[in-house]
Amino acid sequence: MKKAIFFLLLAANSLFAQNIKLKDGDLIFQDMDCGPLCDAIEAVTEGYNGNDFSHMGMVYHRNDTVYVIEAAGSAVRLTPLEKFSKNTSKPMYVGRLKRKHRKLITKAIDFSLEQIGVPYDDEYVYDNGAYYCSELIYDAFKFANNGTPFFELQPMTYKEPGTNDYFPAWVEYYKSINADIPEGLPGCNPGGISTSNKIKVIGTM
Repeated sequence: MKKAIFFLLLAANSLFAQNIKLKDGDLIFQDMDCGPLCDAIEAVTEGYNGNDFSHMGMVYHRNDTVYVIEAAGSAVRLTPLEKFSKNTSKPMYVGRLKRKHRKLITKAIDFSLEQIGVPYDDEYVYDNGAYYCSELIYDAFKFANNGTPFFELQPMTYKEPGTNDYFPAWVEYYKSINADIPEGLPGCNPGGISTSNKIKVIGTM
């Protein structure tokens, strides 16, 4: 009996996921398959419902195509959803702004589109003229909210939880770009934004 209920719930969840109709301004959270750096990002912040997220972007429709505005690769870019979804083999979670905040979406999208071509923030330092994924979303909604922060910045850590040691992957990474590890500086990440009380996670895809 328990097994039958389990499979019914699984089927219902699958159907629910397939029926999500994405809207402009929806936020898509991914557990990317990018190795030790993604693992380190996911280890320091728990995402929605205990899930791990290392990347995110914002949905934008143009003509008949669904795109994701994302800071990835070498710059902020507009990526077709089909291509974006190939970043991961795991379910992607979709967050939607609660109704009272949706008036901010148009300005947030306009801001994000204006950032296309802005370099990717390889140093993960807030407000340095470049963007990493969640930083772009943070600034987009701050702009839309007339300069008042909408999501939150928190002190960033690059240390293994429960220790005073940096993740080896971060040590090697910052050495490779000849930069100091920005421990303790304000920032944000996909996991933190996925738990914001400003959005509701509406399912997976």
